[in-house]
Amino acid sequence: MSHPALVAKSVAVITGGASGIGFAAAKHFARLGMKICIADMGADKLSRAATLLGHLAPGGDADIMIQETDVSHRDAVEALELAVRTRFGGTDILMNNAGIQPGSEMFGPRANWEHVLAVNLWGVINGTQVFAPNMIARKRPGLIINTGSKQGITTPPGDPAYNVAKAGVKAFTEALQHELRNTPNCHIGAHLLIPGFVFTGLTSRGRSEKPQAAWTPEQTIDFMIEKITGGDFYILCPDNDVPRELDEKRMQWAIGDIVENRPPLSRWHPDYAEAFKAFVAKD
Repeated sequence: MSHPALVAKSVAVITGGASGIGFAAAKHFARLGMKICIADMGADKLSRAATLLGHLAPGGDADIMIQETDVSHRDAVEALELAVRTRFGGTDILMNNAGIQPGSEMFGPRANWEHVLAVNLWGVINGTQVFAPNMIARKRPGLIINTGSKQGITTPPGDPAYNVAKAGVKAFTEALQHELRNTPNCHIGAHLLIPGFVFTGLTSRGRSEKPQAAWTPEQTIDFMIEKITGGDFYILCPDNDVPRELDEKRMQWAIGDIVENRPPLSRWHPDYAEAFKAFVAKD
């Protein structure tokens, strides 16, 4: 059986919903007969996405809504929530998916740090804090799905602002699920989506064809739905290059830096290279 919120006439709001993983989710929900609002930046991109979704939705354009929204601004998210409530009566599924990755350096431009944290972390906080109270008040089954990243768990060198933001999303979503399950008469659950290598505009880096190692956004959403149905909180996605077993080893090694009192990010420390290889190879 599917999750009780994943049914026709449920209302789904997806930030970053005009492309990539968000748009794949919107298409999946449209085929289920849901009412959908996609929020994103760029009126033309939103309009094109809405046209495609209207062809998929059994109710046509009447069940599709778009709103240009900068999730880093709480007032914009409040306007989005009110608009969805006015149009569709409320929200059952919130997917806080909007994200950016302009790149960052430890001592690089402050503006990059502020922008990444504002969208990737505060966007999730804003969406949850604005939407969740009315979702709970509906007393209907619902979902809050926050898009995290493996980089928020293993924190590899190279893009510290992105890692910090996604580590925050992980901690925030864990706290959110604890709060929801201890709220009386609450039928909303939270999930942390942890994609693998997915070929999207965010990861394409100028490529026009999907690398063999990458999953498509549609594969990622199919996996997400399967795991939500199974009750998983951590939706740890593999891809065509990295199986779950390797992800688990990398994550175990990362927490082992604390337990074993190794240097931080020892996986990339030359003194621990052989030890890490042996750890991965161990059954």
